[in-house]
Amino acid sequence: MTAAASQAGDPPFRSVAIVGAGLIGGSLALAIRRAWPGAQVAGVDRGEALDAARLLVAFDRLDETLAPVDAADLVVLAAPVRQNIALLGEVSRRVATRTVVTDVGSTKRAVVEAARTHDGLIFIGGHPLAGAARAGLGLARADLFAGRPWVLTPDAGVDSVALDRLSTFVRGFDADVHVLSADEHDRLLAFLSHLPQLTASALMHIVGTNAGDHIALAGPGLADTTRLASSPVDIWRDICATNADDIRPALAALIDSLSTLRDRLDDEDALPALFESAQSWRERIQS
Repeated sequence: MTAAASQAGDPPFRSVAIVGAGLIGGSLALAIRRAWPGAQVAGVDRGEALDAARLLVAFDRLDETLAPVDAADLVVLAAPVRQNIALLGEVSRRVATRTVVTDVGSTKRAVVEAARTHDGLIFIGGHPLAGAARAGLGLARADLFAGRPWVLTPDAGVDSVALDRLSTFVRGFDADVHVLSADEHDRLLAFLSHLPQLTASALMHIVGTNAGDHIALAGPGLADTTRLASSPVDIWRDICATNADDIRPALAALIDSLSTLRDRLDDEDALPALFESAQSWRERIQS
């Protein structure tokens, strides 16, 4: 179902409460408004984020409290991972019996395990693999999720009807639904997302520290390679804390590869093998 097609049908959730009005939360509100104009969308945040959300023509209601959760058919936790975990208790006490709760965090095991401790809560972990190097509501767009994977991590025994409704919801944004266990998600994302982020940040730190004022000599290659170095630390602090055991082996594999490369720089066979492998895999993600 495409976003355009979904407008002709009933929304899978008529009332959605989004807790966290950042890039993902704001984009989700815009995407819902485009796909199902009749759906009610509430946003929860505070301070400057709430002020910014008032300028986004996507929310029917904005609140500093969790009051919008009470009447929602779907609650989306769109704060950093550990904040989402902390919110589960109060959300669980407020939601109606059949309300579905999901999140958009970049790690899944910790939040899924926390949700298990709240009896009766219908929770399905979620992670849209979409975003930008910089955070903030100002970058929100209705098409952010189009053509991108959106991973769902239902726990064992989850309500199949709830999973079907959430899958239909995600497909309404032209996103591709992938269902994985929380363990498999975190292992894969350690390589697909967390390692690239930490590598870009470490690389930019080393280059900047050693180049100093001569950093202006850098060409577009360095800018392209280190785009992720602009990412906000608050989000990544939570990601690293909740997936450290999977990130460490990913970092170790990269360190081993770099160590081998360092020791074989004058080996005429080392570079071609590395470059050929890298180019082959790079073509897979560009297609």
